[in-house]
Amino acid sequence: MFDLKHLISAEEDEKRKTRPKSAVVCGYPISIFFIVVNEFCERFSYYGMRAVLVLYFKYFLRWDDDFATTIYHTFVALCYLTPILGAIVADSWLGKFKTIVYLSIVYTLGQIIMAVSAIHDITDTNKDGTPDNMTVHVALSMVGLMLIALGTGGIKPCVAAFGGDQFEDHQEKQRSTFFSIFYLSINAGSLLSTVITPILRAQECGIHTQQKCYPLAFGVPAALMVVALIVFIVGSGMYNKTAPQGNIMVKVCKCIGFAVKNRFRHRSSQYPKKEHWMDWAEDKYDKLLIAQVKMVLKVLFLYIPLPMFWALFDQQGSRWTLQATTMDGDFGVLIIQPDQMQTVNPILILILVPIVDSLIYPLISKCKLNFSPLRRMTVGMFLAAMAFVAAGLVQIQIDVRITHFDTHVPRIFFFLPQANDDYLTFEQIVDLNLGSNVTYVKSLQDGSRNTMVIVQDGGESKISLCLQFHDITAKPEQGANAIRFFNGFDSALNVTVGNQDYGETVPNNMSTYVDVPQGDAQFRIWNSAGQECVYSQKLGFGSSYTLIIPPTFTYDQNCSQSIRPVMNIGQNSFHMAWQIPQYFLITAGEVVFSVTGLEFSYSQAPSNMKSVLQAGWLLTVAVGNIIVLIVAEAATLSEQWAEYILFASLLVVVCFVFAFMAYFYTYIDPTKIEAEFAQKEPEEKGKRKSLEMVKKMDPVDRLDDDSSSSSSSDNEEKM
Repeated sequence: MFDLKHLISAEEDEKRKTRPKSAVVCGYPISIFFIVVNEFCERFSYYGMRAVLVLYFKYFLRWDDDFATTIYHTFVALCYLTPILGAIVADSWLGKFKTIVYLSIVYTLGQIIMAVSAIHDITDTNKDGTPDNMTVHVALSMVGLMLIALGTGGIKPCVAAFGGDQFEDHQEKQRSTFFSIFYLSINAGSLLSTVITPILRAQECGIHTQQKCYPLAFGVPAALMVVALIVFIVGSGMYNKTAPQGNIMVKVCKCIGFAVKNRFRHRSSQYPKKEHWMDWAEDKYDKLLIAQVKMVLKVLFLYIPLPMFWALFDQQGSRWTLQATTMDGDFGVLIIQPDQMQTVNPILILILVPIVDSLIYPLISKCKLNFSPLRRMTVGMFLAAMAFVAAGLVQIQIDVRITHFDTHVPRIFFFLPQANDDYLTFEQIVDLNLGSNVTYVKSLQDGSRNTMVIVQDGGESKISLCLQFHDITAKPEQGANAIRFFNGFDSALNVTVGNQDYGETVPNNMSTYVDVPQGDAQFRIWNSAGQECVYSQKLGFGSSYTLIIPPTFTYDQNCSQSIRPVMNIGQNSFHMAWQIPQYFLITAGEVVFSVTGLEFSYSQAPSNMKSVLQAGWLLTVAVGNIIVLIVAEAATLSEQWAEYILFASLLVVVCFVFAFMAYFYTYIDPTKIEAEFAQKEPEEKGKRKSLEMVKKMDPVDRLDDDSSSSSSSDNEEKM
C-alpha cells in the first residue's frame, strides 16, 4: 500500500544527514532545555501581566467596568488572531527560529512599555499621587498591548512545533514526553504568575507618593520575557533549524478561493452539478488535496458555535475578577487578592485532568454509555453555562449586602451627641430646627451623602454650630477602607496610619479620607506638644468609617476608648470562597470541552493539516472574546447578575444547536481516505499528463489527425 510518509525527497534526506547534531542527555537533545525554559518564562510573562490587567484599567486608568472589560477582551482576541500571521510568516518566509526571536523582541518591548505606562510619577507634576496627563499613560498602554498581542500570538504556533523539530524520527517516545513537559511548563508559568503578580500589585511604590505598584506587577513579567529571549538565543547553536517550506494554510485558502471562483463562473444551469462545491477546484488542484480540504471544512463547520464557550470562559480575568473586588478575601491563614482567585483554574486543571481521564471516562465506558467526543464537548458547554448561573447567584448575594445609593435622593447622617443608626432621606433643601429658635437651612445635591455635625457649646441645650460634610457615595476601590476623622477636641490634631499622613485637622473639622488596607490598623494621634495616642481598629474589605474624637478626649492610657467609630459603608461581607463553585464548573467544562475538542479535531484532520485546525481553534477563542466586548458595550442591563444569566442562556441555546449539528456528524478515518487517494494519484497524474500533451500538441499534427480521421470516416460512408 502506498504510504505518504515515505515521500521524502533526496534533498530532504540530505538536509537530515547534514543538520547539526545536538548534545544528548538521557536520550533527549539538550536544546529542548532552552525551549522549555523559554516557554515557562514567556507564559509567566503573559499570564502575570494579564492577571492584573483589568484592575489596572479600572483603578489606574480610571475606566468603568464595561469599558475595562471591552478593552481586556479586545486584547485577548488579538492574542488569538495573530497566531495565524505568525504561522504564515514562519512557514513561508523567516522559519520558526527567526520568527520566534524577532517577535520575542517585539513582545519584550511591549512588556517594557506596559511597565513604563504604569509609573504614575512620569506625569504627576504636582506630586499628589494622581497622573496629570492620563492620555500619555493610555497611549503607552495601548502601544504596549498591541506589541504584546503581536508577539505572544505570533510565537504561539511556532515554539511547540520548533521543539518537536529537535527530535529524530526514531525518538517518538522522547518527543511525546517533551510535549508533556512543555505543557507542564505552560501551566507552571501560569499558576506561579497569577499568584505572584497580584502580590506585587498590592505593594505600594512611587517616587513622590506611594500608590499600588502596577509598575512592579508589569515589570517582573517584562523581566521574565527578557530572560526568555536571552535563554532562547543562547541555545541557538544547538537547534535544528528547518528552512521554511510554504504554509499549508495559504495553500488551503487558495484552493477554497479557486473553488468558489470557479463555481461562480459556472453558475449557469447548462453546466452539470458536482457532488460537492469543492469539486470545482479539480481543474487546478489534485483530488487528494481537495479531499483533505473537505475533511477540514467538515470540522470547521462544527466550530461555528464554539466561540460562545470562550466568551464565557475568558471572563474569569475580567468580570469575575471585578466581582471578587466586592467580596471578602480573608481566608484566615492568608488574604487572597481579587486577581489571585484566577489561580483556582490552573490548580483545578491539574486535579481534574487525571481524575476525568483515569476515573470518570472509564466509569462511563463501563456503564456502556456512548460518551462520544462531541457529546463530551456538549456537556462541557453546559457546565460552563451552569458556572455563569452560579456567578449570577453569587452576584445577587453581593448586591443584597452592598449598600446601594439612590442617585436622585440626598441623604444625611447626624451626630448629636450620638450618631443616628443610618442615613435619613431628605429633599434638596433642608430646614433644621434645633430648638431655642435655632434654625439652619442646608442645600443638598441630588444623590449626595452628607454628614451633619451639630456642635454644642457649654450646656447640652445650647447649639453653636451645624457643620455639613460630604461623604463618599460608593465603596472604596480595590477592597480598601475609606477612613476619616472628625476632630471634636479643642486643639489641632495630627493623625497617621502606616506611612500615610492625614495632615493637621483643626477643631470642629473633618479630615480627608485615607484608604487603609485590610487588617489591624494602628492610628497614631498626636499634637504639637508631643502628646500621643494610638487607636487600633480591625478592618475588613470595602468599608468606610468616620472616627469621632470627642471633646472629652484625653492623652492617657485609656485614650483610645473615647474615640467612637461610626460606620458609613459596611465592609464586604460575602466571602470570596463562594466563587469556588463557579470556578469548579467552568474548569470542569474546560477539561471536558477543550481537551476533547483538540483531540477530536486532530483525529478528524488530514495528517498535513493539523495546523489549519489549530488556527481555526484559536480563531474560535478570538471570536468568543469579540462576543464579550459586543455584549459589554451593547447590553443595557443595569444589574450584573442579569448579564451573567444572559451569557448562560445564550450558551445553553448554542449548546442545543451544537448537539443538533453533532447528531448528524459522521466520524471519518482521514488516514484511510488519504491512502485511497494516494493509490489513485499515479493514475490521475497519468491522465492529467495525457490531457496536457493533447492540449500542447502542434496544430499541424492535430490537423493531420483531423484529416486522417475525416478521410477514414468518408471511406466508411462510401462502403
